Amino acid sequence: MASIFSRIIAGEIPCHKIAENDQYFAFLDVFPCAVGHVLVVPKQEIDYLFDLSDELYAGLMAFAKQIEPAIRKAVPCKRVGVAVIGLEVPHAHVHLIPMNSMSDMNFHNKLKLSPEELAETAAKIRSFLN
Repeated sequence: MASIFSRIIAGEIPCHKIAENDQYFAFLDVFPCAVGHVLVVPKQEIDYLFDLSDELYAGLMAFAKQIEPAIRKAVPCKRVGVAVIGLEVPHAHVHLIPMNSMSDMNFHNKLKLSPEELAETAAKIRSFLN
């Protein structure tokens, strides 16, 4: 059975897409740690990040690095934190989380944003992509 991320990539489940290319996909986390929390995934469904080929892993990080400046411009923050948890969805993924303090990366204290707030945040991030 396809992971929820594969179903999002396939368009079966709606999302607030940030960017995609032929190998990678980025979208807003609908249960974010902070406003602007983006998930970056390879389109190929592989459960564990360190099971990715070296090329796919490096490409995933390079894709995430292209998105980071847009997040930082759209959501004023000191840094964009990077986290790999990998237990909640069996599809390798990287979290990009705007942060002003360490508590902004608290995965036990998720925000509840409206669909309108998510759409506005996604549009703002996309507006800063090169």
